Amino acid sequence: MLTAIGMMSGTSMDGIDAALLRTDGRRIETLGPSRTWAYPDDFRGRLQAVLGRERRDPEVEAVERDLTGLHGDLVEQFLHDHGLSSGEIDIIGFHGQTTLHRPAERLTIQLGDGSALAERLRTAVAWDFRSADVRAGGQGAPFVPLYHSALVRDLEGPVAVLNIGGVANVTWIGGKDEILAFDTGPGNGPMDDWMARYFGKRFDAGGKVAREGKPHEMRIAAVLDRTFFAISPPKSLDRNDFTADLAAGLSDRDGMATLAEITVASIAAARVHFPRPASTWVVCGGGRHNDHLMARLTARLSPSRVVNADELGWNGDAVEAQAFGFLAVRVLNGLPLSLPTTTGVPYPMPGGRISRP
Repeated sequence: MLTAIGMMSGTSMDGIDAALLRTDGRRIETLGPSRTWAYPDDFRGRLQAVLGRERRDPEVEAVERDLTGLHGDLVEQFLHDHGLSSGEIDIIGFHGQTTLHRPAERLTIQLGDGSALAERLRTAVAWDFRSADVRAGGQGAPFVPLYHSALVRDLEGPVAVLNIGGVANVTWIGGKDEILAFDTGPGNGPMDDWMARYFGKRFDAGGKVAREGKPHEMRIAAVLDRTFFAISPPKSLDRNDFTADLAAGLSDRDGMATLAEITVASIAAARVHFPRPASTWVVCGGGRHNDHLMARLTARLSPSRVVNADELGWNGDAVEAQAFGFLAVRVLNGLPLSLPTTTGVPYPMPGGRISRP
């Protein structure tokens, strides 16, 4: 078993999650502490400004350099807070920040310089997790299913693990070696952008604003009529594939209610792709804090049970960070990071790079 720190900055672009675990890349021995650091507001604005742009751009290079520095600050503070030294860490999983994802063009960009981070921290760093998958014709996402499968070993299946970040994705686990994963549609991204635009807030705390509005059913139906939802998985999305403009022209509260219901309806629509119905849906990510979303999911997904990951003793905010620590150990051991049924690669695909100080 190895000790790993995993770090993840998701499509919500709200900050960086870090988590400690011990694993051999197949089983989880222990889960350690975790923490979230919010991006400074000015940096978050700079990050949003480079979405969709390629690396050969001085502004993108500057953002990448500063993003790597923020991750370095985070690890140093994390080690200090928990009385650890870098010598006690075998590997760091550094996902970086996705700013462009076009798998049809065999292109995905996660900003972050693993070599610079390894040099600074004097610790081995696994990074660039998705590129090999995309080069081989895979979707490059979602990339957490193998970790989800390790987490649900003791749950009676089939189980669907739903992550609601900027984009929502699901892992359906029917049994040993029976995994299907794909992006379901928009997650928090359009809602967060709507809140910033009309309310000057980063997110809809508890779903209060959405609860006060009335969803526009015709708008929701029009979104669900898009080709993406009929495509068989595996399939993935860029954060900007579904935007706050889905609710353009609606009142501030009705727009929010409509965007929330689009997220819920698209998750419910994903069930058509499951080999068998899921008896339990476990909800991870920031979306599980939205009481309105959780209530609507419970109603839409009935008779399946919908549970907050925290109710199972998981840390729902840390699952993706833990996953990239888990995947970092798999990179070290030459194990696959993705499967034909999770990203559409032609065979179980290893990947990632290791940088050492």
